[in-house]
Amino acid sequence: MTTYELLLIGGGAGVGKTSVGFEVSAALRASGTAHCLIEGDFMDQIHPAPADDPHRSAITERNTAAVWANYAALGQRRLVYTNTVSVLEAPMLARAMGGDEVRTTLILLTATEATVRERLTAREIGSEAEAHIERSLRMAHRLEAEAPAATVRLATDGRSVADIAADVVRASGWTADC
Repeated sequence: MTTYELLLIGGGAGVGKTSVGFEVSAALRASGTAHCLIEGDFMDQIHPAPADDPHRSAITERNTAAVWANYAALGQRRLVYTNTVSVLEAPMLARAMGGDEVRTTLILLTATEATVRERLTAREIGSEAEAHIERSLRMAHRLEAEAPAATVRLATDGRSVADIAADVVRASGWTADC
């Protein structure tokens, strides 16, 4: 029986998913915990979207399954996956991992509107900045409303990436002797 572990880090743009994901990976490496990391934003980068997959979910699943198959062939059994809607797509991502059982930890990173605006204004330049901020705020509301009950919510406002990552690692229960 193959059991895999999946740690999903989701949240609207500007909450720190990518930074926290890389910091979680660093903390796990430092503790000697075997794992791999996929930045989910890269799993659906195709334009135009396939006619039969307008939301790009099927291509995300296929790409994740392909990358995971390479990691699993090397003996990996833990995956950290970051993407805005990852906490809503847990069944699809678990399916992409295969295995007899996939234990999933859901993390939803949050931030106040003021924090999101500040972070995205510093990061986004050009004519699309305001539209990006508004999309992020809408998505944050959707994620808050639709995230499964078991989702661990972590506010990122005024906190260091290392502190947030430590909370994520604790929530995962992953340690070097797992």
